[in-house]
Amino acid sequence: MKGIVFNEFFALVDDVLGPDVTEKIITEAQLPNSGAYTGVGYYDASEMVKLVKCLHTHTGTPIPDLLHTFGKHLLASFKSAHSQYFASCDNVLDFVGSVEKQIHVDVLKLYPDAELPRLTASTPKDGQMTLDYQSGRRMADLAEGLLWGAIDHYGETIDVERVDLPDADGDQCARFILTRR
Repeated sequence: MKGIVFNEFFALVDDVLGPDVTEKIITEAQLPNSGAYTGVGYYDASEMVKLVKCLHTHTGTPIPDLLHTFGKHLLASFKSAHSQYFASCDNVLDFVGSVEKQIHVDVLKLYPDAELPRLTASTPKDGQMTLDYQSGRRMADLAEGLLWGAIDHYGETIDVERVDLPDADGDQCARFILTRR
């Protein structure tokens, strides 16, 4: 997992709960690098899992809710740093369809070793599309938060139905059905 993701997680915790809580969860997670992440470095996703579990212990907030909130925050950060991807799409369904075809392709050009989730989006039809998520990192809740962040960005009224699918080869699989109202 890219270091920028960890740094954005710390920024969110700092903003919402304060730097003291950020320091506490870093210490409690007993991370191999003591919470020092370079933006372009790669780190084991298990470190994020430890941090989220420690934050859950501190706040009592369910882990899916924490990941969902972080996903929305992360989308806002991506939007700020990579506005061209958002500007190239007119609506959330087009944007979601562009993630695997455009954004992930560009990420892999820059970072060939990146381990991205597999996303399969249907072509929007009658204001509806499906997005299938598959990843060994098991962060469908984070992906759902990213989706809601995109919905907020485009200002559309979209219903999102999530169906957790049977795991495949140890990967978490989920289907998101997005319907424009």
